[in-house]
Amino acid sequence: MSEQSGKPRGRWAWRSAIALVLIGWLVLGGIGGPTVGKLSEVQENDNASFLPKQAESTLVNNEAAKFVDSAALPYFVLIERDSGITPGDLTAAQAFLAKVPSLELHGGKKLGDYLTAAPKAVVPSEDKKALLLTVELDGERADEVVTEGETVLFAAADTMRQTIKQDLTPTGLQVYVTGPGGVFADFVVAFGGIDGILLGVALAVVFVILLIVYRSPVLPIAVLLTAVFGLALAALVVYPLAKNGVIELNGQSQGILFILVVGAATDYSLLLVSRYKEELHDYTSKYDAMRIAWRASLEPIAASAATVILGLLCLLLSQLGSTKGLGPVGAIGIAGALIASMTFLPAILLAFGRRIFWPSIPRVDHVHAADQVGGRKLWGRVSGLVGRHPRRVWVLSALGLLVCGAFLPTFQASGISQEDLFLDKVESVTGQEQLAKHFDAGAGTPVQILTPADRSEAVVRAASAVDGVGSASASPVPGQPPKVVDGKVLVQATLKVPADSPDATKVVEHLRTELDKVSPDILVGGTTAINLDVLDASQRDLRVIIPAILAVIFLVLMLLLRSIAAAVLLVVANVISFGATIGVSALVFNHLFDFPGADPAIPLYGFVFLVALGIDYSIFLMTRVREESITQGTRPGILTGLAVTGGVITSAGVVLAATFSALAVLPILFLVQTAFLVAFGVLLDTTIVRSLLVPALAHDLGKKVWWPSKLARQK
Repeated sequence: MSEQSGKPRGRWAWRSAIALVLIGWLVLGGIGGPTVGKLSEVQENDNASFLPKQAESTLVNNEAAKFVDSAALPYFVLIERDSGITPGDLTAAQAFLAKVPSLELHGGKKLGDYLTAAPKAVVPSEDKKALLLTVELDGERADEVVTEGETVLFAAADTMRQTIKQDLTPTGLQVYVTGPGGVFADFVVAFGGIDGILLGVALAVVFVILLIVYRSPVLPIAVLLTAVFGLALAALVVYPLAKNGVIELNGQSQGILFILVVGAATDYSLLLVSRYKEELHDYTSKYDAMRIAWRASLEPIAASAATVILGLLCLLLSQLGSTKGLGPVGAIGIAGALIASMTFLPAILLAFGRRIFWPSIPRVDHVHAADQVGGRKLWGRVSGLVGRHPRRVWVLSALGLLVCGAFLPTFQASGISQEDLFLDKVESVTGQEQLAKHFDAGAGTPVQILTPADRSEAVVRAASAVDGVGSASASPVPGQPPKVVDGKVLVQATLKVPADSPDATKVVEHLRTELDKVSPDILVGGTTAINLDVLDASQRDLRVIIPAILAVIFLVLMLLLRSIAAAVLLVVANVISFGATIGVSALVFNHLFDFPGADPAIPLYGFVFLVALGIDYSIFLMTRVREESITQGTRPGILTGLAVTGGVITSAGVVLAATFSALAVLPILFLVQTAFLVAFGVLLDTTIVRSLLVPALAHDLGKKVWWPSKLARQK
């Protein structure tokens, strides 16, 4: 049958369907494309909003609001002169402070419209070398947009910094806008690359790899368009859900969404394109080849997507809103990648026909997968090695992975301070470091202690006696009685160490223990307590979510492969691979890059991505192995499956690793660590686990690997 043979009616039906699909995706892309750029408008990056309602710091935060007219988000303006502050410097600082409410933001409104109160007095340091000014923004209005794509939070910091450069810096003063407001503003700048730089780098990296894989200038463009359309579809769903508070979206989950969609869509496209090209060697009709390829690819691709989606949805069990939000956000992204890969990509492949593979156009020559086993090509040689020495291959592979995994206990994930969040030196971090030289390191971000009024004096004494606490007071203004609301008093304690540091969380942990002795009704909150509660919630999430993900993946594999033994083999192999990845990451982070530690959520994120995504490659392999085993027998089927899928799965792994590596372009420690961990883990999965460990172990087991299905009893 020629390429255009067949009944005219059938051809017109195919062409009409292709045209409708392509037009539909073009319309969807036109609507969804701009929505991708608007996702940053619905981000929420405040740790406090991510904690569960029952967390101690959340309870304090809710009650503390009763002691003030509105929740304040403070900016600290630190002014310093190494030779000592002069009377002229003090006058200039007071003039700047008086000018703050009248500063005009980019949208035309005044900064004073968004402050909780007029800025307080200038506070000199004991060493006479610095001044501290506090500007309190209304935290409830910080996310309001003053001009296109710019919130009050960022505009306030930017406007003050510009004014400082004009009024104070020329006099020789060193001035920093820091504090919680300054840090969050610098986060806005750091995450500003998500919409453009991150997506652009990811797509460029994928394009280069696809050019090498396909040796075709057209096909990579079709695959990248598939990823872009998948992202547009996901954005159309994520944006309204985040805008209406149904799901949480922060800068990290938005960046991961982009990477997940591009990586998954490319992986699914590679598998479909590979099978389609394989069938073109047997069928003269592109429609027949696509029909066979689509049906053969649907099960492994859908199973792979389902595994990742279900694994991500297990994050809904998290106590942290940020982690919980990533679950549905990532799941929606994977669903968008799946739909685009199985609809848009087949349509564009059929629209171009065999010419899309130019200059390496597949011809009808009846070259089959089984012909590659033991041949000269790379994966033929690998399958031949597995077939000759299966036990030696899997034992050595497993030993290597276990040696790497031995370093897992040295992985540090107990949290980091704010100055360590950024890989680049930013003003707020430098300002925080300088602030600690002149004032108590915790100045401006006190620990908040909610206590019954009759125990307030005892709380002040007990808190002041705790090592690491500089001072404690129940009176908002010295000399005045404490404010009592509903029979409770809010005591504030200033720490000697930076409020956002791991050392500070240890102080607060000790403080809670000591205050429990005073009264079990005393609650400790504030920024440091929030960080401590986040750490506790992250450790609880590890204990709950990891077993849930393993159970879900095991059930999906068991149903897909109709085998308990194969499901156990794949899950155990991927868990060992995860342990090896964490072990190597510990060595790299602790010794090569000398990172100060890691966010407590890193191990959980790494587990989700590596086990849920890493299992993809084993699914792609074992579904093909099962297909070949039905006709050839288990051991020959394993070698054929490995030979034919080796190239495409390795390419998919390289693409996904390179895509996640694009996260490293954003100067945020969490994302750089996630990038390395996932990229290395995926490469380990594709080159060792899926290529050697799994097929060699399955080959050694023989037909027992399919127990208890009928294939286990195959002769």
